[in-house]
Amino acid sequence: MALNSKFMQLYGYDLLLGSIAAFYVFMAPYTKVEESFNVQAMHDILYHRHQIEKYDHLEFPGVVPRTFIGALFVSILASPFVLAASLLHLPKIYSLYAVRLVLGCIILSTLRLFRIQIRKNFGSQVEVFFVILTALQFHMLFYCTRPLPNILAFGLVNLAYDYWFKGSFYAALNYLIFATIVFRCDILLLVSPLGLELLLSRSISLRKAILSCLVTALFCIGLTILVDSVLWRKLLWPELEVFWFNSVLNRSSEWGTHSFLWYFTSALPRSLLAAYPLFLLGVLLDRRIRFYVIPVLSFVLLYSKLPHKELRFIISSLPIFNLSAAIAASRIYNNRKKSFWKYLHVAMLGLFLISLGCTVLTFMASYENYPSGHALKALHKMGHLTNNSKEVWVHIDTFSAMNGISRFCENNEPWRLLSEGYKNEVSN
Repeated sequence: MALNSKFMQLYGYDLLLGSIAAFYVFMAPYTKVEESFNVQAMHDILYHRHQIEKYDHLEFPGVVPRTFIGALFVSILASPFVLAASLLHLPKIYSLYAVRLVLGCIILSTLRLFRIQIRKNFGSQVEVFFVILTALQFHMLFYCTRPLPNILAFGLVNLAYDYWFKGSFYAALNYLIFATIVFRCDILLLVSPLGLELLLSRSISLRKAILSCLVTALFCIGLTILVDSVLWRKLLWPELEVFWFNSVLNRSSEWGTHSFLWYFTSALPRSLLAAYPLFLLGVLLDRRIRFYVIPVLSFVLLYSKLPHKELRFIISSLPIFNLSAAIAASRIYNNRKKSFWKYLHVAMLGLFLISLGCTVLTFMASYENYPSGHALKALHKMGHLTNNSKEVWVHIDTFSAMNGISRFCENNEPWRLLSEGYKNEVSN
C-alpha cells in the first residue's frame, strides 16, 4: 500500500495526463495532411527499413522537405511494440497506435521535467493547478501524440524550459537551437527574445553564448544534413529549405491568412480556455513569472507578423502561459475565504467547468474530423463480413489521403490500396 502511495505521489500527475492523451489516441488514431510526412516516414522506417527506394517521400515529396530525425527516433523506440504486433498478425493500425503513444510519452516526459521545476520554484500547489489546467484543455494533450514537426520541436522546447528554470541558460539556448535547425526554423522567434532577455539581465555573456550556440548549430546542421541527405538521396538541409519557402519567398500565405491579432483573439482563448484570463492575472500577481512570460509572449507577437497562422505554430508557448495561470489560481484558492477573493474563486470554478465542457465538445468535433479513416475502417469490416478471398482494389484519392488515411491503415488481403498520393500538401 505504501509502495502504491509512493508511486502515485511520484507519477500520479503523469498517469492522469498520459491517460487523457492515450484516450485521444485510441478514439482518434487517424492523422491529417499536416502529419503525413512523419507518419509515412515512421511507417517506411518500420516496415521497409533499409529499402529506401520503397519510401513514400520519394514518390510524393510534398511542397517542402522535412527531416527524418524525429521519425527515426520515435520509430526506434516503437519498434519492439511494432515487432510484437507483427508477430501476433495484428493490423497495421496497431503500429500507428504504438508510434503515437511513444511520441506522447516522449513529449509528456519532457513536460514532466518542466513540471518538476515548477514545483521547485513555485511550490506544489502551483504544480497541482498547472496539471489541472493542462488536463482541462484539449489541444496540448491531443496534439502531443501527433507526429507534427511542431510537436517534435515542442519536446525540445520543454527541455529548454526545464534548463531555463534551473538556471542553466546556455543549455536552454542550445536546446532551442537544436529545435530551430532540425525541426522548426520558427523557434528562432523564441530563441531571439529569450537570448536578448538573458543578455540584458546579465544572466549570460554574449561571447560565451555565441560560442556555445555556434557549436550546437554546427553539430545540428551536420546531423540533419548527414541523415536527411541519405534518406532524401540528395544533399539537403530540410529546415533551411522550409525557411526559404516560408520566410524568404513568403509563400506560406498561399495556405490562408489571418489578422495580426488572431493568436490572441482565437488560438490562445481556444487552447488555454480558463487559463487565458488567469494567465493575465498571474502576470499581475507575481513579478517572478514576468521574467518567463515576456520572451514567450514576444514569440507569439513576432509570429503574429506572419500572415499564415495555425494554433500548432505557437503550441510551445502554452506551458508558460499555463504556469502563469496556475500561479493566479493558487493565489485565488489560498484567499478564497476573503470577501473579494471568494467571488474570484467561484468565477474560477465556473471557468474550470466551462473549460471541461469546451474540451468535450472539441473532442467530439475532432473525432468526426477524419472521415476517410472511418470510411476505410467500415469498408474493411464489410470485406471481412463477406469473406471475399479475391483481391479488392480501393482507390485512395487526394482528399482521402489528406483526411485520415495513411499507409498504417493498409490491411492484409483481400484489400489492396491504389493511392493517388499520401500527399504532404501543406507548407508548414
